[in-house]
Amino acid sequence: KQILVLGLDGAGKTSILHSLATNRVKRSVAPTEGFNAICINTEESRMEFLEIGGSESLRSYWKMYLPKVLLLVYVVDSADHARLPMAKQLLHQLIQNNSTLPVVVLANKQDLKGAYCITDIHDALALSDIGDKRKMFLIGTHVSEDGSEISSSMKDAKELIGQLVLEAQ
Repeated sequence: KQILVLGLDGAGKTSILHSLATNRVKRSVAPTEGFNAICINTEESRMEFLEIGGSESLRSYWKMYLPKVLLLVYVVDSADHARLPMAKQLLHQLIQNNSTLPVVVLANKQDLKGAYCITDIHDALALSDIGDKRKMFLIGTHVSEDGSEISSSMKDAKELIGQLVLEAQ
C-alpha cells in the first residue's frame, strides 16, 4: 500500500518528498516527468510514496492510483494564487468518489512573499466541503535553503503521515 503524492506542477512535491526522506533540504527544479517513488523507513513503519507529476498530460493517471493507496498527500503552492482554483477543482474531483481516504494537504512555499496563510488556503481549496467523514489535515510547509535541516512543520507532516499510515493498515 502506498501514499500518493499529487498536486499541480511546480507545487514542490519532489522537494517535499526528498526532504521527508533525508531530513535535509534539497530543492528540486526539474519537473517530474512521470512517476517518482520513494521509500521512507521510520521506527514504526515503512512508507512507500508514489509521486505522479502534476503537468496536465500526467493528471489523467492520478485517478487510476487512488483506489490502491492508504493516504493522499496533496501539495499546493501557497504563493501561486492564480492556480489555486485549479488545484481546488482537481482535489475535489479526485476524492469525490472516496469518502474515507485520508487527505493531508501541504500548503507549501509558506516562506515566499505573498504566500497565502493557512486559513486562506483552507478557504481557497474549500476544504470544509470535503472533510466530513474523512480524516483531513492541512499543514503549512516550506523547503528552505539547500542542505539545511528540514523545518519543524516538515517534521510534523512526516510524523502525521506516519501515524495515518499506521492507523490505515
